[in-house]
Amino acid sequence: MLFVAAGAGALAGAALLAARESVRGIERWIAGAPLIFGLGLIGLGVSHWTWLSVLVMPVIGLGLLVQLASSNTLIQTLVEDRMRGRVMSFYSMAFMGMVPLGSLLAGFMARAIGAPATVLINGLWCIVGALLFSWRLEPRQAHPPGYVRKGIILSQEVIASPDASHPM
Repeated sequence: MLFVAAGAGALAGAALLAARESVRGIERWIAGAPLIFGLGLIGLGVSHWTWLSVLVMPVIGLGLLVQLASSNTLIQTLVEDRMRGRVMSFYSMAFMGMVPLGSLLAGFMARAIGAPATVLINGLWCIVGALLFSWRLEPRQAHPPGYVRKGIILSQEVIASPDASHPM
């Protein structure tokens, strides 16, 4: 039931991203999705009832899928065609290499402090990471320079943007 619930949330996240018309503004989704994921983990960490855990799992699935898919989408959109394979191999290596290490650390934590506390603490870390990323995102330029180079936005839009004076 928990996996089905997480899958339903992931499906909703995929539909949400598929409904987008452009990659514009996706960096805000990249910043907000770990916040959603972290809140879901906190809910799961404090839950002592199966029915509550089932209700929280779609939040976790949505947050995880939106973060991973939107990051992947932004990377593949902005990377030059000739470099896409190399960049995606680094992305895959980072993801496939870090997940097992994080799982090992979570296992050690769970043995030391218990699984619920581990899930709760990791949810808090997700929220901290999301807030730090959002904070670093705000003073930056409204649109990455690659958006103009790829034709996603026109150069006039960057000039007219209120944040255009901030360096990327």
